[in-house]
Amino acid sequence: MSAHSLPDNAVWHSLEPKLAIQQLSTSADKGLTPEEVQQRLQKYGSNELEESGGRSSWEILIDQFKNIMLLMLIGVAFVSGVLDFLSWRAGELKPGELPFKDTIAILAIVILNGILGYVQESRAEQALAALKKLSSPNVRVIRNGKQVEIAGKDLVPGDLMLVEAGVQLAADGRVIEQSNLQIRESALTGEAEAVNKRSDLTLPEETALGDRINLVFQGTEVVNGRGKIVVTNTGMKTELGKIAQMLQSVESEPTPLQQRMAQLGNVLVTGSLVLVALVIAAGMFQAISSGVTGNKLLNTFRELVEVSLSMAVAVVPEGLPAVITVTLALGTQRMVRQKALIRKLPAVETLGSVTTICSDKTGTLTQNKMVVQQVFTNNQLFGVTGNGYAPQGEFSLNGKTVTPEQNPEISALLVACAVCNDSDLQNDKGDWKILGDPTEGALVTLAGKGGIEKDQWESKLPRVGEFPFSSERKRMSVITKVEPVDTGLLANSIDPVLKDRVRQEQYLMFTKGSPELILARCNEIDNGKHSILLTDDIRKVILAQNDNMASNGLRVLGFAYKPLTEIPPENSDETSEQGLVWLGLVGMLDAPRPEVRAAVQESREAGIRPVMITGDHQLTARAIAKDLGIADGSNDRVLIGQELQKMSDQELEQQVDLVSIYARVAPEHKLRIVQALQRRGRFVAMTGDGVNDAPALKQADIGIAMGITGTDVSKEASDMVLLDDNFATIVAATKEGRVVYTNIRRFIKYILGSNIGEVITVAAAPLLGLGGVPLDPLQILWMNLVTDGLPALALAVEPPEPDVMKRPPFSPRESIFARGLGAYMIRIGIVFAIITITMMVWAYGYTHAPGYQGNPDTWKTMVFTTLCLAQMGHAIAIRSNNRLTIEVNPLSNPYVLAAVVVTSILQLMLVYVPPLRDFFGTHVLNMTELLVCIGFSALMFVWIESEKIFFRLIGKKNV
Repeated sequence: MSAHSLPDNAVWHSLEPKLAIQQLSTSADKGLTPEEVQQRLQKYGSNELEESGGRSSWEILIDQFKNIMLLMLIGVAFVSGVLDFLSWRAGELKPGELPFKDTIAILAIVILNGILGYVQESRAEQALAALKKLSSPNVRVIRNGKQVEIAGKDLVPGDLMLVEAGVQLAADGRVIEQSNLQIRESALTGEAEAVNKRSDLTLPEETALGDRINLVFQGTEVVNGRGKIVVTNTGMKTELGKIAQMLQSVESEPTPLQQRMAQLGNVLVTGSLVLVALVIAAGMFQAISSGVTGNKLLNTFRELVEVSLSMAVAVVPEGLPAVITVTLALGTQRMVRQKALIRKLPAVETLGSVTTICSDKTGTLTQNKMVVQQVFTNNQLFGVTGNGYAPQGEFSLNGKTVTPEQNPEISALLVACAVCNDSDLQNDKGDWKILGDPTEGALVTLAGKGGIEKDQWESKLPRVGEFPFSSERKRMSVITKVEPVDTGLLANSIDPVLKDRVRQEQYLMFTKGSPELILARCNEIDNGKHSILLTDDIRKVILAQNDNMASNGLRVLGFAYKPLTEIPPENSDETSEQGLVWLGLVGMLDAPRPEVRAAVQESREAGIRPVMITGDHQLTARAIAKDLGIADGSNDRVLIGQELQKMSDQELEQQVDLVSIYARVAPEHKLRIVQALQRRGRFVAMTGDGVNDAPALKQADIGIAMGITGTDVSKEASDMVLLDDNFATIVAATKEGRVVYTNIRRFIKYILGSNIGEVITVAAAPLLGLGGVPLDPLQILWMNLVTDGLPALALAVEPPEPDVMKRPPFSPRESIFARGLGAYMIRIGIVFAIITITMMVWAYGYTHAPGYQGNPDTWKTMVFTTLCLAQMGHAIAIRSNNRLTIEVNPLSNPYVLAAVVVTSILQLMLVYVPPLRDFFGTHVLNMTELLVCIGFSALMFVWIESEKIFFRLIGKKNV
């Protein structure tokens, strides 16, 4: 698309319709000609969202093999292949020995790890595709004076769109004609209520997106009325297009786990290369110093290279990527059972590092259902309880429960709520739903709580006329016929609720709407039995109460009625809606989810700060935030979009740690808030359900979309989807994330502590002059994949610690070796090596002593077996950092014991089953040799348990 020369949306709402039409060089009656349409298509391009290219599947696959640990393994496989080839050519292979088996095994591990990484990353982003679906409906337009239906992608600036209820808007535009036009913009702005559009208004340029009531936007939906719209912007210049641009501009950052694994790889590979160099240099120096020359020196170098290969294989935890992937997958399964669907595996661990939750209000913190909170009538303020649309709740006055029968003024108001209403309340197997406008639905529910059923009262007071609501009138009235119950006098035969109110009239008109406008048309007030004069003092009290309810974030409606002797004529609303009798005020709110308060409290205890970001009004936002505990009395400042717009990034960065409520924000504001928090070092989770949330969801360290009310766009941009739209589910998911990270650290300690012991043992053999490599690469791969892998998987399901949600989150930027983990691995690795080397020296002397009946290389099998069995003791002891093994319930994680038993049996099979023994190059151990291996292995368990006792005695927690 070429450069767009038309004004931005921030200008169109400040122009009158005629001026907007003039700017667009179009006709308000005939629209554009076919020639003009073609010219504008050439100039502005199709009304489609453009997509920038991402990584192809091949690029993602190739990227997996740029991992430094895999690169080192590839190098090891290459060198091993060369050595195997030389041995094969020289005829040095033993009878029946397979050539290149080490090379094949290493390359198989490399390929497996590459595939695992590819599967994790290859899920293509579908957020833009979902946006495209939202932006391309068919549309009815006027072109060349005729109405035609065209594809949304063929719209151009200057086209005249005709819209009506049920239509999805295909472009941004200026309203030039409308009749009761209401548009649901919640997907774009986050507002729960439909917006009444006006054509006759011009607005200041700085007007927030949610307040531009003379504009319509692509992707929103007409819920009522009709209108004529002149298209102002198409494609990437629409508000939806701006969101698409933001989505594509957000770069995916590696998760904390990915960063830690990269750091781990760098440290391991660097350390391995340094150690390899030292071993080769020391070995060659030792050989040269001993006078070795010629072929013997070459053979010595070859032996040192073989030792280096074994060391390189030993230092790389080949099974770690698979264990981490399985651990994260198990975490996702547990989260699904708690109604949290993880779309990207690393997000499981990422949740455990969250320090700030930025939450949208509508449908996330609230029920997305209007619920009446207060009723003010006859100079008394009544509280109303209940959740959602269920007609179940109580009325209270001064903290005491009351009934409508005790306060008849409430009953009259409830009748008005039920009768002056176009919505219906339905019970679907206990799930109460509203057909119609949510505001009117809240009124029907309120009436039901007071025993006033809408269907029953519509039969008592059948509707015979109405003055419908419009954005200009800001009120509606219904005229009902009073049906007598018997043939007696009317005043004595109708329901007691209306007795004394209707006198001898046969009709009643009920009116609701803006409290100020309704009150201005009243000259009497209902006192619970009959009407009395409405004085100026009473008016002041009512208006003051209206202001108080509005300041608490309530949407307030005023109610009145008027007895009539006849049905008023049509279009007589200005005269008929005068001389009304005031009934009272009703204040409603998109009520908070009841379970969210506890979730917010638990989040705070866990060191996580909740932040509300909404497109709704600041008063409403503050009221909800206070109710939920997001804002406390000392800090309830609200930062609105207009203020935020004027701030620089630096100014916003200084404010984000001080503000917990953002209102009237646009999509780009949400993105800036998340970015500012991230620059402050916060680890941000962003919840949301609308199209407007998608860029911030993608930018956030973890994006959380709503599963029920969420749009496809928000889901595809997220890392996690809440299947029940319940904010409290985030707390459970965060707990699971912390458990997963703790367990990952636990089995990294287990795996790398063992690996360090292996490396030192392999390096020590030639330096001690034992002759030969104690472990070949295939045996080390076995240990790293099976002996390490199975117990590590069992450790991955270790249950949570009691204080997991009573401590602040660990820094997402902490090193994988932080909090003593690095020191533990080195310490345990050294102890591991000392135990094994001691046994190795003894076994070498034992198997090379005169009169020994077995194979002299049996000492290598003893080293192999001792290392494997010692790791079993390590796995049992590491379940708890501070509690002794006898203090830990073995049934709380029976998988560890099962893994130890199975792995030990498999290890013995490698020694005693002939085909496995031949493949892995082991030798049969007699009972004495096996008992020696078991005895030395048990020392590893004894050491770790002794460490726990030592740290307990000095009053220090172990790692």
